[in-house]
Amino acid sequence: MKIVVCVKQVPDSAAKVVVENGKISWGDAPLVINPWDEYAVEAAIQQKEALSGTVTAITIGGEGSKDALKHALAMGADNAILISDPALVNMDTQATAQVLAAAIQKIGGVDAAFFGRQAIDSDSGLVPAQTARLLKWPALTLSAVIKVDGSSVRVARGVEEGRQVVTAKLPAVFSLVKDFGEPRYPSFMGIRKASRAEIPAWSLAEMGIPAPASVITWPEIMNPPSREITCEVITGGSPTEIAEALADKILAEKVL
Repeated sequence: MKIVVCVKQVPDSAAKVVVENGKISWGDAPLVINPWDEYAVEAAIQQKEALSGTVTAITIGGEGSKDALKHALAMGADNAILISDPALVNMDTQATAQVLAAAIQKIGGVDAAFFGRQAIDSDSGLVPAQTARLLKWPALTLSAVIKVDGSSVRVARGVEEGRQVVTAKLPAVFSLVKDFGEPRYPSFMGIRKASRAEIPAWSLAEMGIPAPASVITWPEIMNPPSREITCEVITGGSPTEIAEALADKILAEKVL
């Protein structure tokens, strides 16, 4: 089984994001693999182990994005590919999906493509379904349980109402949720292997596609207006007195 897992490098979830001179900045916060994508890597590796396949991790970005690929390699992915081109800037989700779909087609013979549920920097969650549409594959999003049987797959989707069971034919696109199970930690040997890995970089020309045009533009980006917040501690001689004082304060502020 030939598997592709798409990952993304994002700011650490603890980063404080601000807008400086019209551009988004997260300061000195480190860049890490998108946490949701770790579940996708785990799912891909489990399928590889169960079905004797291979896993190739791919990402779009600059040289620094190789760190996300090396994380996937350290977890157990077999190969990694960086898609890097000066034209790939300010992409929206549709443009991203076009590039990823082209990369999957260039790899060839792919049976399954795994994604995290969403990226924590944009939180759209659209790329898996958009990529599936371009590939004309089933989109099995929010996957919590995956069972492959020959050329068919059965998935339990983690939705708000509970679990929704669906079936489809491979090849297919999957996006993973936390209910799938905790991702494994990179092993020491995996980290050593990843540090020595040669990761090829593909340009748009090598993939045979033009620069995708984004359909969404951001004419202006700004910080939300700041709010002054003050806290007042209600005190009293007894719980009843404190409760009465709090109720009076709420009524005076017209909260109720």
